[in-house]
Amino acid sequence: MTAEASLFSARGLRLAVGARTLVEALDWEVRAGEFWCVLGPNGAGKTTLLKRAAAVSAPGTCQGALAWQGRERSAWTRDALALLRAYLPQHSADAFDASVLETVLLGRHPHLGRWQWESRNDGALALNALAQVDMAGHARRGVRSLSAGERQRVAIAALLAQEPRLYLFDEPLSHQDLPHQAALAHLFARLAADRHAVIAALHDINIAARHASHALLLDGRGGACAGPVDAILNADRLSKAFGAELAQVDLAGRRGFIAV
Repeated sequence: MTAEASLFSARGLRLAVGARTLVEALDWEVRAGEFWCVLGPNGAGKTTLLKRAAAVSAPGTCQGALAWQGRERSAWTRDALALLRAYLPQHSADAFDASVLETVLLGRHPHLGRWQWESRNDGALALNALAQVDMAGHARRGVRSLSAGERQRVAIAALLAQEPRLYLFDEPLSHQDLPHQAALAHLFARLAADRHAVIAALHDINIAARHASHALLLDGRGGACAGPVDAILNADRLSKAFGAELAQVDLAGRRGFIAV
């Protein structure tokens, strides 16, 4: 079996904000077919790291080599990069009360010419994306009428409509109830299985342990470790990273972790 293509890589990555080092000397490669969870305590640098991996502006300094499909940022046009990766920030603001469908159709813009309108196929892709996040019946609603969890799922649908190879989600489960947390985690795993790559910053260690294939664990002091989820997520390493004692337990036949 041939190795899947590398979609993002970092070599010798150092991230710092002011006098504080968030990440030191990180080597990290993300390939198609992988679902990466990024875990760590508050302020450890998860958002900063995701922004750098998405090639968007981030605070602080960045040293080291970053590459997308083996090419550094200067080799990519903005349009080409938008076809490769899609990024969901923690928060989004709606200046106008566009419809849910219109909002999701924004994800199709990288595929359209400057004066080109969305086609019937674009509309079908947007509706399918809404169905995947349990928002199929809300296409005509205004986005400003939605709850925080519903609005977040609409934002995820817009990324699905964008059809990138690499998805980057910053806290995509934060406003979701338990059924939607599980459904979205399953969705991310399916995207990875379909030869995409997914990077998601999460707070729920047990969702990461159950659904992700790989984990990147930040300790908030510059340390980071990356690899297959079963190798990275263990009680000793998690306890040291979070500064609290965690124990591994059996949750319906699966590994889980609880604070003790």
